[in-house]
Amino acid sequence: MKILVINCGSSSLKYQLIDMAGESVIAKGLCERIGIEGSKLTHEPADQDKYVVENPMPDHTTAIQMVMDALQDKDHGVITSTDEITAIGHRVLHAGTVYSDSIIVNEDVKRVIKECFDLGPLHNPANLMGIEACEKAMPGKANVAVWDTGFGMKMPEKAYLYAIPYEYYEKYSIRRYGFHGTSHMFVSGEAIKFGGLDPEKAKVIVCHLGNGASVSASIGGKCVDTSMGLTPLEGLIMGTRSGDIDPAVVQFICNKEGKDVNEVLNILNKKSGVLGMSGGISSDFRDIENAKKEGNHLAAVAMDAFIYRVAKYIGAYTAAMNGVDAIAFTAGVGENDVAGRKAICEYLGYLGVKIDDEANNVRGKERVISAADSKVKVMLIPTNEELAIARETKALIQ
Repeated sequence: MKILVINCGSSSLKYQLIDMAGESVIAKGLCERIGIEGSKLTHEPADQDKYVVENPMPDHTTAIQMVMDALQDKDHGVITSTDEITAIGHRVLHAGTVYSDSIIVNEDVKRVIKECFDLGPLHNPANLMGIEACEKAMPGKANVAVWDTGFGMKMPEKAYLYAIPYEYYEKYSIRRYGFHGTSHMFVSGEAIKFGGLDPEKAKVIVCHLGNGASVSASIGGKCVDTSMGLTPLEGLIMGTRSGDIDPAVVQFICNKEGKDVNEVLNILNKKSGVLGMSGGISSDFRDIENAKKEGNHLAAVAMDAFIYRVAKYIGAYTAAMNGVDAIAFTAGVGENDVAGRKAICEYLGYLGVKIDDEANNVRGKERVISAADSKVKVMLIPTNEELAIARETKALIQ
């Protein structure tokens, strides 16, 4: 069984073709600058060199067709016909409160995705375009929607409701949804297996740390709480996002700077985080870390604040679950920042966390990085959202 996994952004499209017999990637690729001048497709068959096609991609339908052509190319292709593709799994951001479990796409699913455009204005329209493009390119094939909010939708009411008039939840579905859900689902499950934990009762905290960052708490793989909210703006300090902030700051800046709410929210989403805190050095944590080493005070404060915020969330979620069995680090920063992981865990002495420096000196590999006598297992678990989507797709179509 071969499953094509599609992840559409507003101007990009990532894909992987996965052979589910051994869960191996046959080919993967990226369509860039869709609808923008200079668009190109980079196709990577397993065990072969990259294959780059520079062609105009006015829309996602064209991009999907180029992906199909690349997969079947006589020199660089990995299949002879789309008949070899059993189904297509799509990462879809939002279904509001209507859907949380992965589902085979039908007209009602597409209607809900469209109705949630205002909840996910950058992602939902692109996700729907990807689905419809696949329907056109491969008629009759099952398309499966795997919701990025699905994991967070399992939170209890006490965790997902905001303390605002309840009518706004009833009228507009304003609640905490959480994002990076596919990653949190995958990593929490892998942490339970890799750590030999009780699959029904294991209390796991996942730190998905990258340019976008979030923390989740789960018991037996079921989400108890997660740091992002109605949008990905809530929670941790990120590359360009502010994370948690007093809402009155928005009004204050509006009044002082003569800006409207939309302008200030744009600042909080795109010009804040470590980029804003560092005085504009960079949104890339590697650049911030280098500037910190060179003695830049603002870079040091930004990095320290990020680490501090992660440690605070771990503490809060340990309290929420009345304990923790494992802490897993994942995503770009979580998987590669050796010093950052150690610095976060130095806040956790009260939990009996001890890091093994030699074990922690690793990047992007599944490993227990805590010492043998640590009371909590600390792990590095590389995320694999595409495989998680493929597994969800397989389970639905079998």
